[in-house]
Amino acid sequence: MHNLTEFLAKYKHWFLFVALEVLSMVLLFRFNDYQGSVWFTSANYVAGLAYDATSRVTSYLTMGEVNEKLTRRNLELEQQVKELSARLYDTTKDSAYLHRGQYRFLSKFRLIQAKVVASSLDRPDNFITIDKGTWDGVRKDMGVACGNGVVGIVYMAGIHYAVIIPVLNSKSNISCSIQGRDYFGYLHWNGGASDVAYLDDVPRHARFKLGDRVVTSGYSSVFPAGVLVGRIRHVYNSEDGLSYRLQIQLSTDFGNLRDVCVIDDASVREQRQVIKAAQDSIRPLEEQSAGRGR
Repeated sequence: MHNLTEFLAKYKHWFLFVALEVLSMVLLFRFNDYQGSVWFTSANYVAGLAYDATSRVTSYLTMGEVNEKLTRRNLELEQQVKELSARLYDTTKDSAYLHRGQYRFLSKFRLIQAKVVASSLDRPDNFITIDKGTWDGVRKDMGVACGNGVVGIVYMAGIHYAVIIPVLNSKSNISCSIQGRDYFGYLHWNGGASDVAYLDDVPRHARFKLGDRVVTSGYSSVFPAGVLVGRIRHVYNSEDGLSYRLQIQLSTDFGNLRDVCVIDDASVREQRQVIKAAQDSIRPLEEQSAGRGR
């Protein structure tokens, strides 16, 4: 004990120096936007490398199970395609109709394939990190989906990695509609189960039934219309009694999410540019009006 006391007394100046250095760095990055963004980007890149390595090991260990699910899913999809092709042929007598329709729909988008390297499920504000960034064409506010449906929205993009705000985040707010019925609302997640979210502000005059599909409405500047979200599982009244609140069984399995795609939709990108231009043009007018008021 005496030796420890002597050691601390001898090097107390160094300990004080280190403590002050740490405190100054915390204050620098915490209260300065530019330095904070530099720190966040650098830390995110290093963390992304670590998450990437961990994800590769995990993916290798679970490869057998994933391949089995993919095989099963491919068989189901092949059967569905055969059934749809047969029905379309009976209706139109044109076996290429389905292929042309699918091509027209997919040709609107550029899909950036990515892998999930880190994610969480047990927090009010969950985030997902993917292994694609600005170098690959990923930008802030792009929509992200997987083979089963909507995943989330790009929150921040570095050079080689990007962070996504998924549906399982309290700040997520995605405009959705009931497929084929033209009623829409806003998708929110309130914590709890990772396979359930809620569609709020559905009008009282809306007509729908349990099991109806919910898809993106296309009314936002993030997702195109028609991306699957889930199915209606239960119906509640809103707190004010003026609208419905629908419980949605999400189609995306966030607990087993590995492969995603970032949707680079030219029409959505143009819509974002028009909205930004409008905001930039309105801001000087507001400032001018405020100046007159003074």
